[in-house]
Amino acid sequence: MTEQKFFAQPNETEWTELAPGNTRRVLIHTPELMQVEFGFEKGAVGALHSHPHIQVSYVAEGSFEVTIDGVTEVVGEGGSFIVPSGLVHGVVALEKGRLVDVFTPHRADFL
Repeated sequence: MTEQKFFAQPNETEWTELAPGNTRRVLIHTPELMQVEFGFEKGAVGALHSHPHIQVSYVAEGSFEVTIDGVTEVVGEGGSFIVPSGLVHGVVALEKGRLVDVFTPHRADFL
């Protein structure tokens, strides 16, 4: 059995480039839950997509145009949004920014 990790320290995990101006790093996870940080340069796009996981996102820095199930709203630093399972969603960075996303269950495709 794998030992459960309880703590994650800053800069402990590597960033992965997803697209120009768009990076991701998995911060910590269990089979049931995962926390991931995304970095965006101004104008970078998190393309529209869907997945079976429930997602909640916190805007740690910047502001984003967020579209969920065809509804678009600007969410600024300190704001949050939730994406129910299966809904099409995506973001556009209106300025340089970071999102901290939590998924349940974990995203095996990110590991």
